[in-house]
Amino acid sequence: MGENTSSKPSFKKYILGFWILFISGVLGIAFIFLLASWGALGTMPTFEELENPETNLATEVISIDGETLGKYFKENRTPINYEDLPDHLINALVSTEDERFYSHSGIDARGTLRAAIYLGSKGGASTITQQLSKLLFTDPNKSGTFNRITQKVKEWVIAVRLEEQYAKNEIITMYLNKMDFLYNAIGIRSASRIYFGKEPIDLSIEESATLVAMLKNPSLYNPVKDQFKDNSLRRRNQVLKQMEKNGFLTTKIKDSLQELPLLTYFSPEEHDDGMATYFRAYVQDFMRSWVDDNPKPDGTSYSMYRDGLKIYTTLDFKMQGYAETAVEKHLKNLQKEFDSQNKQNKTAPFRSISSSEIESILNRGIKNSDRYKTMRRKGINEDSIMATFNRKREMRLFSWEGPIDTIMTPKDSIRYYKSFLNTGMMSMTPQTGEIKAWVGGVNYKFFKYEHVKQAKRQVGSTFKPFVYATAIDQLHLSPCDEYPNTPFTIPKGRHGVTEDWTPDNSGGDYGGMKTLKQALAESINTITARVINKTGPESVINLIDKLGIDVSRIDPVAAIALGTADISVYDMVSAYSTFANKGVYVKPYAIQRIEDKNGTILYQHQPESRDVLSEESAFVTIKLLEGVTRFGSGKRLRLNSDYAKGTEVYKRAVTGYPYALENDIAGKTGTTQNQSDGWFIGMVPNLATGVWVGGEDRSVRFPTITYGQGATLALPIWGMYMTDIYNDDTLDISKAEFERPENLSILIDCDEASDELENGEGENKETTEFEIDF
Repeated sequence: MGENTSSKPSFKKYILGFWILFISGVLGIAFIFLLASWGALGTMPTFEELENPETNLATEVISIDGETLGKYFKENRTPINYEDLPDHLINALVSTEDERFYSHSGIDARGTLRAAIYLGSKGGASTITQQLSKLLFTDPNKSGTFNRITQKVKEWVIAVRLEEQYAKNEIITMYLNKMDFLYNAIGIRSASRIYFGKEPIDLSIEESATLVAMLKNPSLYNPVKDQFKDNSLRRRNQVLKQMEKNGFLTTKIKDSLQELPLLTYFSPEEHDDGMATYFRAYVQDFMRSWVDDNPKPDGTSYSMYRDGLKIYTTLDFKMQGYAETAVEKHLKNLQKEFDSQNKQNKTAPFRSISSSEIESILNRGIKNSDRYKTMRRKGINEDSIMATFNRKREMRLFSWEGPIDTIMTPKDSIRYYKSFLNTGMMSMTPQTGEIKAWVGGVNYKFFKYEHVKQAKRQVGSTFKPFVYATAIDQLHLSPCDEYPNTPFTIPKGRHGVTEDWTPDNSGGDYGGMKTLKQALAESINTITARVINKTGPESVINLIDKLGIDVSRIDPVAAIALGTADISVYDMVSAYSTFANKGVYVKPYAIQRIEDKNGTILYQHQPESRDVLSEESAFVTIKLLEGVTRFGSGKRLRLNSDYAKGTEVYKRAVTGYPYALENDIAGKTGTTQNQSDGWFIGMVPNLATGVWVGGEDRSVRFPTITYGQGATLALPIWGMYMTDIYNDDTLDISKAEFERPENLSILIDCDEASDELENGEGENKETTEFEIDF
């Protein structure tokens, strides 16, 4: 029989068909990739976009000593350079996410083949570069099989392009800067600060491993949520094992690290959290105005939430910390006393007002609330809105012991918040205008109203130095000039007086002759009235206008001498600073410069200054103010110091006051009517600091002068703040005397004042009470 040859052509046909199918498949896949590169499967990044991938970068607020105070962001991302990443973080990343990172060109062929054969059961195939391409240029939210396939194809194409465009270390840096670690921790720098309270370069090996463990699934391997901590620990230890496998750790070190507990130092970076929150809100307002007035070269606007600007401020990180600590320590104690004295007060926290006035205050609070304004914008009628304020709901309230979760009506919460004493505090350098510390309230998250620049309150006796400075500058008066401490009347029709005006001294103390130095130290109202009668209120207002105080609502009447005007802490501190700066006013400022993300300077502060007083007049005013802290209402700053030992005030004082300041201090306390406001403004040669303490409403106050005076409300914050500053050798805050001008012609050395200092006499009645152990 002959050989059957009919099967041979059939076999060849199958072989040929296989190769045609195989080659068609390869060409088809290649064509798909080619289509993707052309953008047929969706928009692909251009060369320029690969060169400058678009990211949302947080704007950073930086202190004068280089610390990050806070950020403004849509995404809390602050880029970091490769050089600032620790080696063990990079080793952990490569070992866990992409072992062949340094040998492939964007796609790991071995990993892809393994993933295809085992259907992903032995690990995925995405390289670090592919993950970066996904983060930068593809949309992971598209659903459907076809979309997922096209997304993966686009990732591969973009990954290859990224490898061509960037070095390996740049790819790693971009990837770590882009990753989202939850809690507004976008990028490795934010993650390091939020989870461990440190910069990336300071991370330990196990901390780096914990962050790398989160890359697989930040939620599932969350190290701060209790239900996921075990997952995080296991994943961290797996990362350490991978580092051992790849030769970056010895077995001994790996084993020891795996035994360590999972520890974090969780500190979220929300807009309302962290250091200098009120100051950052002020800077934010400054930036809004600056952005409006300063467009980019292409005409578009800068964004402080996306453009990664650097705002270099004048604030000193350490001094800000000392200021916030002093405020918290003092007000926490003071609030306890305030609450105790309100237990028997039926209208608490208000005093001496009617129920209708209280209702009016609460209704104003309702209409000023965010809740009310939001509902009004939605078109909800007034009755419905007010009804919601009387329905109980869950809420979190502020307390000095920590937040309180409770059920309360919003209206009752408004009354609750009215019961807290609040504060405004600012420090500045008189010679430069640099603002060094800014505390606008007790807690920005719960009390948004700001008390340094926004709020204006009656200043009480802290206004008197302006009256005396006017008289010294115009009339050449001396601190040693004497006046009778007797009732004094400015008649109707003179200096804006509508009826005969006879001010009372605090405590009804009269008699004898007093020098101007004694009169200011003891806040003697009658002598201050005599002085403004000589100068006229118009001259005083003219002076304070030059000192930077807003005088638009200050009427030229004699009563301003006793501090009836409402003035901000910001204005008062800058005005007082002129005395310490030899009569030259320097406008306070907070922003040194603004840079873009590339370090280009976009804004540079230009100082503003003007001559206001002669150097002699400024110095004489300083000497008057020194008397306040030597033998007047500010004398308690000297407790436990050589200035105070042996005096009556020292003997009466309780133990525990932390100050023993012996250097020259010029300062003034202030107390307003009914103890609604307490002030202290104090200066040393290169630092001026003002403190106000009071309730949000003037009817929220202590019932007596014992606790309601500036020497008790505000001065302790200044004293604790300056004590901490002087205990810090890294801060250059002067303890020297104020510089005496040459050819001083005004007599400033008053023997009487010196005698009274030594004998513990001349003390204001307001300063004889010491009942709080601060």
